[in-house]
Amino acid sequence: MNKKTVVIIGAGPAGLTAAYELLKYPDYQVIIIEKNNYVGGISCTINYKNNRLDIGGHRFFSKSDRVMQWWQDIMPELLERNRKSRILFMRTFFDYPLTVSLKLFYKLGFIRSCKIGFSYLWRALFPLKKEKTLEQFYINRFGHELYATFFRDYTYKVWGRPCSQMSADWGAQRAKELSVLQAVIDSIKRLVPTKKNITQKNIQTSLITRFLYPPLGPGQLWERVAEKIQLNGGILYLNHELINIHAENNAVTKIGIRDQNNHTKNIACDYLISSMPIKDLVNTMDDKKIPSVIRELANQLPYRDFLTVGILINKKLELDDNWIYIQEPDITMGRIQIFNNWSPHMVNNPNTTWLGLEYFCTECDNLWNTPNNQLISFATQELVKIGLVQAQDVTDGTVIRIQKAYPAYWGTYEQFDVLKNFLDNYTNLFLVGRNGMHRYNNQDHSMLSAMTAVELITAQSKDKKILWQVNAEKEYHETKAHASQ
Repeated sequence: MNKKTVVIIGAGPAGLTAAYELLKYPDYQVIIIEKNNYVGGISCTINYKNNRLDIGGHRFFSKSDRVMQWWQDIMPELLERNRKSRILFMRTFFDYPLTVSLKLFYKLGFIRSCKIGFSYLWRALFPLKKEKTLEQFYINRFGHELYATFFRDYTYKVWGRPCSQMSADWGAQRAKELSVLQAVIDSIKRLVPTKKNITQKNIQTSLITRFLYPPLGPGQLWERVAEKIQLNGGILYLNHELINIHAENNAVTKIGIRDQNNHTKNIACDYLISSMPIKDLVNTMDDKKIPSVIRELANQLPYRDFLTVGILINKKLELDDNWIYIQEPDITMGRIQIFNNWSPHMVNNPNTTWLGLEYFCTECDNLWNTPNNQLISFATQELVKIGLVQAQDVTDGTVIRIQKAYPAYWGTYEQFDVLKNFLDNYTNLFLVGRNGMHRYNNQDHSMLSAMTAVELITAQSKDKKILWQVNAEKEYHETKAHASQ
């Protein structure tokens, strides 16, 4: 029997999920190409002297029963963890998501609280009818004062540009139904004692209080998936770069790859599943029929890069947060992860505290190019400045840089449908995952896009509309009605 060859670009959650699902069908041979020497994409775990870093923080939670069961089938020993996060603003901690309470109003002060209340009521009565920008999206849900207090400056820190210059699509995919009203309802619900349940079907994703987590970080799960793929006959090429994609008659026929020793190899394929950044994908396609406007749109797609400074503290800090958002305008870091609280197994010595200080940047800017030792020193100074540690408490550190961590929503993104529709015309090319679809997906959404691509391939369907519906509709995976998808 002649098997169909499916080449998958990228060994992150989307690529590995696609490979794992395809190998359930005997008619397919699966080959994964990964440019790095590890699997998991940004859901990897970095091991530094047996202290482990989770890049970005990955809660294993989904409104999809299929995804939740998939994770637990792969790793029955997943830990069930409590979620806690706070905002540091005016050197004061605020619960996040914001809990509507007298304590919140006391911390904000009478005048600011009144402004927040009146501006929210005004916008609730007179909403902006068309949400074109992220700023309009936030103001419609929170009012201008609350937006200016907790969302405007932090979002600028993350993306490097104001919300008024970003598409509302980002909010539709990340915040969805989160609003002041939803926060009030959630605050009331928390007053009623209920049995703790990991499913949390009636809770908006941003408000969940419990999640699953691998003992040694997200990479542990994805490394296990990669092992199972290879045991089931899949082929995984690590440290291999995609150098070209050859297509004829609107179909990909073969790809070229190169290893670290500069050896090249061509692989014929019947299908190509790509989770690599669309910008890089288009640049590797040697199809002479690609219009220059398509290449230009792809080359100008925006991305935001990211680095984590791992800081080891020589004592146990009295913090039970998973992460802390740093809203302070005089501090460059965006967020602090306390890895001890994700899993006690993430830390080599339980009497120490292992932190991940997250910085948002653009590749090749001053922050990105700062030498590691200077970054560690700078991050330490910022921790001291906000009063979390003393300089002498820091005993070690490391720096991890991640390119194209966040597909961005400005520039040529406004014409993304032109690019998407052109690529979808390649009948055997399927785009999946965060960078593959240029969509700020969560881990589970990336997996669901991969599962959908596999369903299309095995059904020999060319209708890719359903693929783009994953995490596109505002209700998708956020309401009980869709919980079993």
